[in-house]
Amino acid sequence: MSMTSRERLAATLRHEQPDRVCVDFGGTAVTGIHVSIVARLRQRILGDPAYRVKVVEPYQMLGEIDDELREALGIDVVGSWAPKGMFGFANADWKPFTLFDGTDVLVPGGFEVTVDEKKDLLIHPEGDRSAPACARMPHGGHFFDAISRQRPIVEEELDPADNLEEFSPLADADVHHFAQQARRGAGMQKGVIVIAPGVAFGDIALVPALWKKEIRGIRDVEEWYVSTAARRDYVQKVFEGQCAVGLKNLERLAQAVGDNAQAAFVTGTDFGTQAGLFISRKAYRELYMPFHKIINGYIHAHTSWKTFIHSCGCVVDLIPDFIEAGFDILNPVQTSAAGMDPAWLKRTYGKDIVFWGGGVDTQKTLPYGTPEEVYREVRERVALFNHGGGFVFNTVHNIQALVPVENVEAMFRALKESDAG
Repeated sequence: MSMTSRERLAATLRHEQPDRVCVDFGGTAVTGIHVSIVARLRQRILGDPAYRVKVVEPYQMLGEIDDELREALGIDVVGSWAPKGMFGFANADWKPFTLFDGTDVLVPGGFEVTVDEKKDLLIHPEGDRSAPACARMPHGGHFFDAISRQRPIVEEELDPADNLEEFSPLADADVHHFAQQARRGAGMQKGVIVIAPGVAFGDIALVPALWKKEIRGIRDVEEWYVSTAARRDYVQKVFEGQCAVGLKNLERLAQAVGDNAQAAFVTGTDFGTQAGLFISRKAYRELYMPFHKIINGYIHAHTSWKTFIHSCGCVVDLIPDFIEAGFDILNPVQTSAAGMDPAWLKRTYGKDIVFWGGGVDTQKTLPYGTPEEVYREVRERVALFNHGGGFVFNTVHNIQALVPVENVEAMFRALKESDAG
C-alpha cells in the first residue's frame, strides 16, 4: 500500500521499511539545492521559462523547492524555518535579482548588496547598506563568504555575555511562524522537520553573527576555534547561557508546533575533516556532549520529534557519542571522508541512527561524473541504506552551482526507478 510522505518519514524514523525511500531536498539549510540548479531543473521538468525561483537561504543561495516542483520530483520533507535568515532580514517582499551566471531569481526585500572595486558583491546585515558588510560573494561566484568583523580582543575585557547577545526569547510572531509552517506541511501530508533555534552550540556558521550590525565577543572563525581550547571556561559559559535560553524557546515551540513536526534540526556544528576528527573525542564529550544531552533529553521528554545532527567530514569515531548524546539522525553522511564507508556505517549503526544523506557523493560523482555514474551510485546507495528503513535520501550536503543539471535529473530518475524495483 502506498504511503503518504508523512507516513513514509514516520516509518523511516522508526527504522521500519517504507514503501519507497523517503526523500528530502529543501527541508533544511544543509539539504538544499543552489538556486541556479533549482531554476534549471524546474524549467526542464515543468517548463515556464519566465518563472523566477526564490532564494530562501541567501548565505548559501539555496533555492525554494515549491509545491509543484516538490510533487514532480517526489520529495517528501518540508521544513519549518525561522522567519529571518542568516543576514537578519525576513523572507518576504520578494524582488528580482540576476545571478552572475545570468539566472533570474527572486530575493527577499532586505537583500541589499553593494559592489566593491573588484566587482564582488557585499551584503549587509538587516539589509542596511550603511552598516559594514558582513559577507562577500566574489565576482563570478555563487554564494557568500563571511567577512571577519572581529574587534581587537582584550583578554581582561572578554565577557561571555557578548557572545550571548543573539540568544533571546522567541517573539510571539516567530513562534506563530514556526507553528504555521509545520501545520501547513502536516496538512499537505508531508514529512516535517522544524529548525530548532539557538541550540547549535559552537556552529561556526553562526559564530560571526552575520545578522547583527554590531558585534562583540569572539566572532572570528579562527579565534573561536582557538578559544574552544585556550578559553574553555569562556566557551563553557556561553554554552550554558545559550542552553538556558534554548530550553525556554523549545518549551514554547513544543507547545505551538506539537506533533505537526516529526524531527528537529538541533545542530550543524562540524566536528570532522576529510581525513579525521576536527577535535578529540575527549573534547567533544567534555564541552559539547553535556549540552547535546540536555537539549535532546528535553525534546524527547516533551515531544515526539527525532533529533537531527549535521556534522561534515570523518565523524565515524564520534557516532557512538552522538548516539549516547541522544541524537536520532545523522547528516550529511559524508561517505567520501576517511572511514565513512557506507556499507560499514549501515551494518554497524543502521539500527541505532537514521542516515539522512549520503545518497550520492557531491565532491566527485554528482559534479564530475556522467549521468550514468550518478544513476548507478544513487541506485546502489538506496539499495544499501534504505534496506530495513532508517534512511532519508539526500546528497552529501547541498547540491552546488555548476553541477550539470543532467546529473541531477539522473539522480531523481534513479530514485523513481529504485521505487519501481
